[in-house]
Amino acid sequence: MLLNLSKGAASQKSSLKNQIDRVCTDYVCVEMSDLDKTLNAMASEGLIHYADGSVKLTEQGIKLGKEWQSLLLKKEPILEIVAGLVDGSITGLVVIVSAFVAKLPIRAAAFAAFLTLAAVAITNFSSFLLGGITEDLADMLTLQTLMNYSLRDIADHEERNKSLMLVKHLFTVLHKEISRSNIMAALICGTTTFIAGVVPTLAYLMLPKPIDIILSLAIVATVVGVFLVRYRSRRTKVHWKVTLFETAVIVVIATIASLIIGGIA
Repeated sequence: MLLNLSKGAASQKSSLKNQIDRVCTDYVCVEMSDLDKTLNAMASEGLIHYADGSVKLTEQGIKLGKEWQSLLLKKEPILEIVAGLVDGSITGLVVIVSAFVAKLPIRAAAFAAFLTLAAVAITNFSSFLLGGITEDLADMLTLQTLMNYSLRDIADHEERNKSLMLVKHLFTVLHKEISRSNIMAALICGTTTFIAGVVPTLAYLMLPKPIDIILSLAIVATVVGVFLVRYRSRRTKVHWKVTLFETAVIVVIATIASLIIGGIA
């Protein structure tokens, strides 16, 4: 219920019962009386508004539902956006500095830039897709094991079996949802990587000197210093000054290392 109603829309009790029955794959594991007890308990805890068969999440319920979505369905793309902005910005910065120092012609610089950005974006896409599926499946199995262990403490044999059956079918449904979320996460990371790198690169290639290098570096600094730091600080609840220092150190070290390796190669 927290997952399905987390957008704030109201639903009827009969509709919720039908959704639960579909999760149980037509096996009646939750009676209407069970649903009534749960709804009354959630209403007493301040999670839902429940009256005349209509159910709607409260502000607290919506917040808790979003947390469950983030935990189970991975619908909060934190790591994907951070990785995309960092990788794209560093790649764009390395390409711009390299082209500026080597004084490459526009066509050669454009070819090298887009080839490099495409390779990094595709690599991030494949890494997040394969790695995300593996990690999420492992997390889901761990969570299911913990929930099953907790439910085994139910004294009533029939209620315990119904609860275990519901959890089993619920995680089957969640597996399909998480697979779709992994594809979206990979697309977000790959797209963010490419955009974060291509925007300053285009500015460097299209504008006249010396505005090209100044504006392109300003774009990278803005993406890293404002958008990335603000996003990380808000999601991790860490002060923005600490996040800014961490981000700046990581970007500088990675950029210098990339330039050194590129010079040696």
